[in-house]
Amino acid sequence: MLEKTIKLAVKKRLKQLGAYQHWPVQMGYGEPCLDCHGCYQGSYFAIETKAPGKHPTLQQQITIDKILAAGGVALVIDNIEKANGISSDHLKGK
Repeated sequence: MLEKTIKLAVKKRLKQLGAYQHWPVQMGYGEPCLDCHGCYQGSYFAIETKAPGKHPTLQQQITIDKILAAGGVALVIDNIEKANGISSDHLKGK
């Protein structure tokens, strides 16, 4: 399964939940970011999508750690089941 397939499933689920989502394209400027950044009922979240069995790079893990330290929610989604299972509690860090 391709990462692209996971991204499409995450986008669909976030839309179903009514979450704001932004999928930036990194051009080498500014602070590194994850695949998706968004807001849901006042909570900031970021999502890194991966093909099944893949893990965040060191730079992505550093970004995840910074988001968590700042009180945000960071998720790594690497399969369709996880994408479809994203809940409002996940996005609010519960």
